Order: sequence, then C-alpha cells, then structure tokens
Amino acid sequence: MRSLYVGATRQNDGKTITCLGLIAALKKRVGSIGYIKPVGQRYIEINGHKVDEDALLVKQVYGLRGDVEDMSPIAVPRHFTENYIDNPDRTDLVDHIMEAFTRIAMGKEIVVVEGTGHAGVGSVFDMSNGDVAAMLRCKAVIVSSGGIGRPIDEIMLNKAMFDAAGVEIIGVIVNKVEEEKYDKVKHYVTRGLERKGLEVLGVMPFRPMLSAPTVEQLLEDIDGEVLSGECGLGNIVRKMVIGAMPPHQALEYMSSDSLLITPGTREDIILAAMSSCILGETGDPCIAGMILTGGTPPQPSIMDLVHRTSIPVILVDCDTYTVASKIAKLIVKIRPGDFEKIQQAEKMVDGFVNVDRIIEKLRAS
Repeated sequence: MRSLYVGATRQNDGKTITCLGLIAALKKRVGSIGYIKPVGQRYIEINGHKVDEDALLVKQVYGLRGDVEDMSPIAVPRHFTENYIDNPDRTDLVDHIMEAFTRIAMGKEIVVVEGTGHAGVGSVFDMSNGDVAAMLRCKAVIVSSGGIGRPIDEIMLNKAMFDAAGVEIIGVIVNKVEEEKYDKVKHYVTRGLERKGLEVLGVMPFRPMLSAPTVEQLLEDIDGEVLSGECGLGNIVRKMVIGAMPPHQALEYMSSDSLLITPGTREDIILAAMSSCILGETGDPCIAGMILTGGTPPQPSIMDLVHRTSIPVILVDCDTYTVASKIAKLIVKIRPGDFEKIQQAEKMVDGFVNVDRIIEKLRAS
C-alpha cells in the first residue's frame, strides 16, 4: 500500500478538486483506491459522528470502500483548540487517526490523504499536516495557486515543514493559472521549482465554474427562506449585483450568472430583473437568483409574477450589506450534487496532471 498526502500552500488552493480528479484517474489505472481526511474543519454530524464535508463528498461521489467515519476520524469543533491547550494529550488523536487509517488502507493499493489548509495548520494541537503525513508514512504533493514568484515562495515555505517532519515531497501541482498567462507561468514555475529540486507534476488552468457557488450553497450559508424557484437552486453564481441603483442601471450588470441582492421592498428592481424572463421564449433564467433582504417579501401581486419565472428567490432578515459581505467571504466547496463541477475537476486533473508520474514516484522505494 502507498499513501499520497495532498497538501496546499493555503486554504482554497484546490486540494479537494485535486483529490477528486486524482481518485477518478487512479481508479482507471490501479486496483483499489482509498481516501481519508485525517483532520477536518468543516463538518456535518452523521449518527452522532462529526464528518468532514470533503470526506462525505468523496464517499458519495465515488462510493469507495470503507466507512465514512473512518474517512474523517477527526473533525475540529469550536473550542477544540482551547480545550487541547488546557489539556494537551496527543495520544488519543494519534490512536484515533491510526486506527481509522489502518481500516481504510486495508486491501488498497493507493490511499489518497487530503490535508487541511497549509502545512502548519493543526500545529496548535500537535497535528500539523507535516505531523500527520509523517505519522501515516505518506509521500506528499503540494498544491498551490497560480503565479510565479508567490507560489514558489509559498511552496518552499510549506516544504520546510514537511522536511522537518521527514516527509518526502514528490512534486507540485500549480492550480488556477489564468488562460492568457498559462504558457508563461508553466515555463517559469517549472524552471524555478526545478532549481529548488522540486518537480512540477501538473499546471491546471483557472476554471471560473469551480470557484463559483450555486444558489443552493448561498441559501445554506446565509440561512435564508426560499420563496420561489426551487428548481433553479443549482444555478451557478459568478457575480453579484447590489440593488442600490436605478433599475435601468442595474439591468446593465445583469446576466444569467448574476445574483441580485436587494431589499424586498425594491419592487422596481425586482420587476426589472425578471422582465426578460417573463417575455422570453426559452424560460431560461435571466439571472441566477435573487436574495431579498430586510425580511420583508414583495407584495403578493409581485410574487405572483415571480412565480411565473424560474428564478430562485431567497428571503433573509439581515440587510443588503451584511449579505453581500458574507457571500464575498464565502469559501466555495463542491457538493455531491455539483455534477458539472465534479466532471470539470476530473477533466482538469486528467488533462493537466501527470498521474502516471505520480504513481511511478509513489512506487519508487
């Protein structure tokens, strides 16, 4: 059995996207594949057990053998770090991870181990990415966002922590490279890292779809109420339009991937946003969705018109600025139902990452 640790230089660099694509690619090439995320931060509760969202995603998408609880042995709840500092005892954490990993690894040729944040995350409770990778005897790949100077600097900083733990870095995957800069970035980041003794195993272009939330994800994160258009909750949002301008100006910014955020009392903008949907022949959404703020829905006559469109409309109690700020800070996570995003992630890794080279380096003694 070989284990591959997928770490990153920072949060939201593309670890989960890389893991999804790697698992799909590895399943085509080798025997049985396993997956585990030893330390998670964003979790849901299943039968009283805290399960990291990414572990649940992988389990549901690929149906890998093993219990989902073993795929997510530790999920960090609130106050966990404070409690650990008050009573620092690493033994239980080590035992829990090792027992889960042993069960997951049984009969597997390769186990993909997904890290959490940058290499130092988890140090506060003696479970940094470097510590966990060393404990599980993994070889590691570091994922970084696109660019030349900053990625190389951050990769070397993260490599230092893995080096200190005795973990071998077999290569680097650079993600989110702008299309117009792709050739240049690939050329220089490859040369720059070769000078540091690191092999670039893949350079993946930026795909806006993978960084864009669906209306359903926004609904969950802002704790809103769906007033209409449930069938459109899967619409992808790429930009926000704040309804604090005259309707004719707002229309200039609206498109099929726009999210309108406006008070429920701004019926002029609401009518403007849905006008093309009512008049259009296709029934396609003229915008991705609406979030109505202030806790006050439009008048019933306006809502009757809204129901004639497929636009998902969400009502929230808080004000427009608060909602827009929350969405701007949102960390987009792929959900099991995001089929297009999952397929895109698989295509990205299959087309731009040298998976065969990764297997070769994992099998090397």
